[in-house]
Amino acid sequence: MADFKTRRTFMVDTQVRPSDVTKFPIIDAMLSVPREAYVPHDLREAAYIGENLALGDGRVMLEPRSFAKLLDAVAVQPTDVVLDLGCGLGYSTAVLAHMAEFVVAIEDDEARAAEAQSTLSEQGVDNAAVVHGPLAEGAADSGPYDVILLEGAVETVPDSLIDQIKDGGRIGAIFSEGTLGVARIGHKSGGRLTWRYEFNASAPVLAGFRRAPSFAL
Repeated sequence: MADFKTRRTFMVDTQVRPSDVTKFPIIDAMLSVPREAYVPHDLREAAYIGENLALGDGRVMLEPRSFAKLLDAVAVQPTDVVLDLGCGLGYSTAVLAHMAEFVVAIEDDEARAAEAQSTLSEQGVDNAAVVHGPLAEGAADSGPYDVILLEGAVETVPDSLIDQIKDGGRIGAIFSEGTLGVARIGHKSGGRLTWRYEFNASAPVLAGFRRAPSFAL
């Protein structure tokens, strides 16, 4: 039987800590949540590799390094309510739920949403709920949110989603820029969002977050 606990520790020691992510709540969450429980069964042996893990339909579970650095940059607090967009099979939601007061997760694939909710319940995560729906719409009825995290890349972020961030809140996303990608954190103050660069990363663009094509006459 695979020793997933040892692999989890090795992941944190070789992929997370060396990336300058050392805050106790993040380390504790990533050591505590069994990543292998939230991947397709045939990929359990690959659950702790240092790259994006394909979930199908062009979606991925973010590599541990990128995910940890996003968590570090958005600075999730124990009293925060978090919106997790593109939760896949629920791993990101479980980690966030370990750190925050409550997590609302959105998944646009109905089967993945159902599986994510089932696994979270089986794992005893009772401060998170998975909602099936378009990612770009968020979940305004449950907001506003202290933190919004996108589990994939974007070309643009709709204003309607930015409206769901509390004043003083943060949003983390990987922006796709040609063949490159950069992670940015947006801070909302006085109703205005200001983005800042954090690190390089890459992931497939999430549905609903592509920039509308421009046409020239």
